[in-house]
Parts: sequence; structure tokens; C-alpha cells
Amino acid sequence: MDQYIQGVITILSLVNPVICGLLFSQAVSAKPRAAQIASATQATLAIMVILWLAAVGGAYLLKAFGISLDAFQAAGGMVLGWMGFHMLSGAASPTTGHSGSQSLTPLILFAASPGTITGVITLSVAHSGSQLPVTVLVAVAVALAITWLVMVLSSRSTGDKKQGLMHDVLTRFMGLIVLAMGVQFLLSGLKAFFAV
Repeated sequence: MDQYIQGVITILSLVNPVICGLLFSQAVSAKPRAAQIASATQATLAIMVILWLAAVGGAYLLKAFGISLDAFQAAGGMVLGWMGFHMLSGAASPTTGHSGSQSLTPLILFAASPGTITGVITLSVAHSGSQLPVTVLVAVAVALAITWLVMVLSSRSTGDKKQGLMHDVLTRFMGLIVLAMGVQFLLSGLKAFFAV
């Protein structure tokens, strides 16, 4: 049971439901409630499929390409750092596409980032060896159910106030957290890579 709890906590910290809620509320605030719930479900299922595939086959895929887990973790840290810097700088909303339409792609790319995938693969290898990583699959499902709930609630509570001061401050603060997570992933990956 401890492995399941540890897995859920780890996946929640990597997926970061608070930031997912912010990204989701930016993307769907203009949609009707039913469409918001449908969008949250679609995004959650997409993230779940990506993370489940990473749990089941990620270690084999990295091995096939000759990529070490440490190098992949460092690359994931750079991606997270870039996303965090983008949020911290207060640039245009990361959920706005080139045509001005709102997209869930940045949310999916954030929640299923290389950093998250690295964490999932690491947990999968640690908890399953060569067998099916049931612990990680369950942890991903539980963590994403919580994330789905946070996204649905955040889209309901923000509404037209998404451009307000509180939203801007929270977005920049969470950008700092994501940037710090990215730096941590990068440094941990580099440290482990050069320690070999």
C-alpha cells in the first residue's frame, strides 16, 4: 500500500494539478459548462494514455535509442524550465494558439512533459522490474482523477475573472515553481549522468 501512496504523491507533484487547473481555465473559460467537462475528460484521457505508455514501454524505448534515464531527465528539466520561464515572464497565454483559438495542447504537454514521463519511467523500473508496472498504472489513474477534479473546479471558479490580478500573480508564482522543478530535474539528471 505504501508504494501506491508514494506513487500517487510522486505523480501528483509532477503533473501539478494546480498549474493544470490554471492552464485549463485559460483554455476553456469561454466554453459552456458541458464543453468544459468534456474538454477536461479529453485532456485527462490523453495524458493518461501517454503516461501509461511511458510506464509500460518507456524504459525499453530509451534503451532502443541508447538514451540514458539521466540524460532524459536532464532534457525533461530543460523543457519544464522553459515552460516555467514562459509563465513567469507573463508572456501571452501559453494556451493561445497562433490563430487566437484556445488549445489544450500546452496543458497536455505540461502534464505529460518529459519530466513527468521520466518520473513515471523511474517509478515503473523501481516498482516492477520486468513485470507489468501495476503500481504506477494505478498511481497515474488516481493522480489524474484528482487533476481532472481540480481542472473542472478551477474552470468553474475563474470564469471571466481570468485576467484579474490574482490570476496573474498565481500564474507567475506557479511559473516560478515550474521553473524550479525544471532546474531540479536538470541538475539531478546531470549529477547522475556525470557520476557514472
